[in-house]
Amino acid sequence: MSQMGPPRPGASMPAEKAKDFKGTFRRLVSYLKPRRKKLAAVFIVAILSTVFAIVGPKIMGMAITELFEGAYGQLQGVPGGGIDFGVIGQILAVLAGLYVFSSLFSYIQQYMMSTVAQDTVYDMRQDVNKKLEKLPLEYFDGRPNGETLSRMTNDIDTIGSTLQQSLTQFITSIVTLVGILVMMLTISPLLTLIAVVSLPLSLFVIGPILKRSQKYFSSQQKNLGRLNGHVEEMYTGHQVVKAFGHEAKSNEQFDAVNAELYDAGRKAQFISGIIMPMMSLIGNLSYVLISIVGGVLVIQRAISIGDIQAFITYSKQFTQPITQTANIANIIQSTVAAAERVFELLDEQEEVEAVTTSVLARAKGAVAFEDVDFGYGDNLLIEGLNIDVEPGQTVAIVGPTGAGKTTLINLLMRFYELKGGRITIDALDSREMSRHELRHNFGMVLQDTWLFNGTIRDNISYGKTGASEEEIVAAAQAAHADHFIRTLPDGYDTVLNQEVSNISQGQKQLVTIARAILADPPMMILDEATSSVDTRTEILIQQAMNRLMAGRTSFVIAHRLSTIKHADLILVMDQGQVIEQGTHEQLLDKDGFYADLYRSQFSAKVAI
Repeated sequence: MSQMGPPRPGASMPAEKAKDFKGTFRRLVSYLKPRRKKLAAVFIVAILSTVFAIVGPKIMGMAITELFEGAYGQLQGVPGGGIDFGVIGQILAVLAGLYVFSSLFSYIQQYMMSTVAQDTVYDMRQDVNKKLEKLPLEYFDGRPNGETLSRMTNDIDTIGSTLQQSLTQFITSIVTLVGILVMMLTISPLLTLIAVVSLPLSLFVIGPILKRSQKYFSSQQKNLGRLNGHVEEMYTGHQVVKAFGHEAKSNEQFDAVNAELYDAGRKAQFISGIIMPMMSLIGNLSYVLISIVGGVLVIQRAISIGDIQAFITYSKQFTQPITQTANIANIIQSTVAAAERVFELLDEQEEVEAVTTSVLARAKGAVAFEDVDFGYGDNLLIEGLNIDVEPGQTVAIVGPTGAGKTTLINLLMRFYELKGGRITIDALDSREMSRHELRHNFGMVLQDTWLFNGTIRDNISYGKTGASEEEIVAAAQAAHADHFIRTLPDGYDTVLNQEVSNISQGQKQLVTIARAILADPPMMILDEATSSVDTRTEILIQQAMNRLMAGRTSFVIAHRLSTIKHADLILVMDQGQVIEQGTHEQLLDKDGFYADLYRSQFSAKVAI
């Protein structure tokens, strides 16, 4: 199949840095706005859960103080001294109740947040899916499929994981930090000052680390997409890779991309991993100093032993939310890098759908190219092209590889936009009608068959929504596909596997022809539909196509010139131009490019 298009980017494209962290973050937050009420409820529940947990050490300190003073009074022989286990039991009962309520609210928080997270990524996947439907063909021609799949799966999954796990942890960490600070102030402002000193010191230490880690997380996501793209291409084309002995080269490319991913991931994880030990060191130093000063205050009877125990617990917990916040900040770096890639996809230029001024219900089939100019980029490959096709004519398009045959079809279907001139259907400019309306008037049978994982019935009925069983069977019979379908174990209910490898190439082509027959379009496009099948199957397919083309305007791309002898018009293309046109006999009489091409194929067959 001839195809003229822009070069496909290779696997060695350098990773790009994040362009707009703040803008991407704000845009990501905008996806949460429709769920403001749920997020507010999550925030309230998180506060309640955290407050109940924070009060726990203070209550425990009261029990320890009661136990200590009772034991001390008993040892000193103080009248009425001794341990009041009733009071201690009441305190412990209150403590148990606090922790039960804290766990209950924590459960509610996680449940609500998981709903918010999944709803958000659901909307994001919906937006990406709708976007993919609106992107022009040139977008997919210019990018590996795995790159697009990675953005829709890995990157969105990263966002979902962050929303579900890290966002609630971030809320809890902030509430815990504030709550612990309040509780410590009520116990001892002096000890609180010692504990708080560690906060600016921690921020001073982790600030440069967070800033540096951003570019590595962005590079990690980029290289992951490239690796997925390479694996997807090598897997789908593994037979070709093996046939040409390119396993070693494929492995080298994989190793190169994998090495870059390893390097970026190692640096990102190493830099983010530094945070924990550094935070632990600062927290432990603060803990030691608090223990020394607190011991002195207890000896001086300036603070109770229960309160100092509670304060030490708080001081250990005080660094935990800071550490969690620092870790979450790293996760957010990775998440924003993933979100940026998703938003880049969402911001891609869509197919421009102009206001339709022409209505084409069912075309008669008159097609005209009028001074058509087209090129990929600034260089014109087709210039001043003029073609006139009458309704019901069969037009064959021939020429060497790269002549522009498939490009002509892409322009006819408006997969690409013209640089100049116009294409008319029944004298109506194709750009003045909707793409859906235009393409609804065409049926396509391509060299590369496309069938999906489903029953044969589903694949045929893809050509017409709501098709009856009788219509499906009639289309299969017209395509000479009914016989082989009925010989399959489940007939029309036979499920094609993911790779559609449980039927032959010729059978696939017959199914696609049946699909086109069922659609019953007024115009047909056939792109070298018999190039990869045996002679007997080719005859069947040719018979099916002749029946399909009867009474319709048909465009046939052909390499085997013997199959288009009876075409009403043959267009001979070379380097984007129609250099000859006429019937088979007329072109042979001209003894030009077509005649040379035809004789070369005939000579090749004789030589064989």
